[in-house]
Amino acid sequence: MSELINNREVDVPEQTRRQAMLREIIKELHAGKSVEEVKARFAEAVGDVTVAEISAMEHSLMTEEGIPVSEVQRLCSVHTAIFKGSIEAIHRSSAPEEQPGHPVHTFKLENREIERLVNFRLELHADKFQKNASEEIIFKLLEDLSLLLDLDKHYSRKENLVFPYLEKYGIYGPTKVMWGVDDNIRNMIKGAKALLSNYQGEQAEINDALALIITEVNEMIFKEENILLPMALDKLTEDEWVKIARESDEIGFCLTAPEQEWIPVRVAEPEGAASGDQKEEAEEKETEAAPQGFIRFETGLLSMQQLEAVMNHLPVDLTFIDENDVVRYFSHGKERIFARTKAVIGRTVQNCHPPQSVHVVEKLLEDFKAGRKDAEDFWIAMKDKFIYIRYFAVRDETGRYMGTLEFTQNIAPIRALEGQKRILSE
Repeated sequence: MSELINNREVDVPEQTRRQAMLREIIKELHAGKSVEEVKARFAEAVGDVTVAEISAMEHSLMTEEGIPVSEVQRLCSVHTAIFKGSIEAIHRSSAPEEQPGHPVHTFKLENREIERLVNFRLELHADKFQKNASEEIIFKLLEDLSLLLDLDKHYSRKENLVFPYLEKYGIYGPTKVMWGVDDNIRNMIKGAKALLSNYQGEQAEINDALALIITEVNEMIFKEENILLPMALDKLTEDEWVKIARESDEIGFCLTAPEQEWIPVRVAEPEGAASGDQKEEAEEKETEAAPQGFIRFETGLLSMQQLEAVMNHLPVDLTFIDENDVVRYFSHGKERIFARTKAVIGRTVQNCHPPQSVHVVEKLLEDFKAGRKDAEDFWIAMKDKFIYIRYFAVRDETGRYMGTLEFTQNIAPIRALEGQKRILSE
């Protein structure tokens, strides 16, 4: 298995020697030696070690030395305590991509955890399943595969944060191919889970599926670290990596997380000159200024025509009143539920409601302005419609009340849905 984990960075004779020494040290631990005793011997005899070497060692302890997996798992925390300093030392580097928090560092950190999961736990349980498809081992495999599905976050960050920048530099082919393989891996894991969850004796089929998952996941790690990430490092600027790092939280991380925020070291500016952040902000504003007739949002750019068309194609009615209760906007789609005319623009919302219900409006706005509520929902049946009416307090980044958004939708067709639909309509 070690050849699947990582044997590209260390010469084979040296790797073999170190593996043997590591095994001896762990066996001493297993025999009862103290952590401090072993740690000292480790530091003296081995020195730096990679995560891949540890993973390979733990695998060999089970397969070659016959140490039960439960015992190796118990020793994992001890291994970590012993090896932690050396792992950090070997990865310490002035290269940005090797610093904690840099997206490439995080991708590789996750890959080490994925390797540990597929080459250590999943392979062991797959081997046991091949010999005896007991309920206990099926449960362990389901646990492993559920954990492995966490790589969806790893793949999603790659696809939604790194690929767009590569495409900006004209690189489309490798990203499309890799995205397709990512999806295949996701589907293979889900498929294997489904077979195991409703096991009807498909042992051979599951064995093949698990073997393929292990192979494909390892192959993807190799492709990422030897093709994708070097290519991205060659193309993307430091500022682009900073943006990727900042947006990564939105998607999340796989099996682990960055140890810290990555803040690149910038060259000091001469006294009196704008700071790096100020300059970056100014350049960003200059390069991202919206062309005439367009509106730049934090998440994109739309022309006025596009924006209005989008608002009017939403399957809901929208009305917005400002902080002074004045109607400022309403959408006008093809099938508005409650009629609105342009005459209401500029009127206070209180004047747009019948006297018998205006006290409800007043109470709602009072609660929104006081911060007692952020939303309120109503629903009513009206002929063949079931109307869902929602009100949202709109606030700025500091929490200041800016107005209220009314959101009205006929949800009768949604309530009538049954089963599922997975293909396009004819």
